[in-house]
Amino acid sequence: MRKLLHAAHIYMIIGVISGLYYRELTKLTDFTGDTQLGVVHTHLLALGMLFFLVVLALEKLFTLSAGRLFNWFFWVYNAGLALTVLMMIIHGTQTVLGAQTSAMISGLAGLGHIVLTVGLVLFFINLGKRIPAKDES
Repeated sequence: MRKLLHAAHIYMIIGVISGLYYRELTKLTDFTGDTQLGVVHTHLLALGMLFFLVVLALEKLFTLSAGRLFNWFFWVYNAGLALTVLMMIIHGTQTVLGAQTSAMISGLAGLGHIVLTVGLVLFFINLGKRIPAKDES
């Protein structure tokens, strides 16, 4: 359970820092257009912090970590989210600085989304196996 709490806390810290980075970089460069940096903050807080807080509550209810797929879910999901967010930061920073973006950045961001989706599939399979088949109420 501590692992989930630490993950949520780390995503909260990185989410707040990414919002600060977006605000300061665009202010420093007088950038007023659209950039992916504007949504990195919300991605980290929603898909990172809030998601892991929900998983923490579900862990308390259903002992998700006892499932075979839990560690796979945890590491695959985190890798997918980290890759996705990193590519958003790189692409957004290039946009703000007026640099040419590469198709490789978009491809890696797409790969990050795919890995994130695999992590979510593993999560739901594991959750389904941990919830009793019949309601015991």
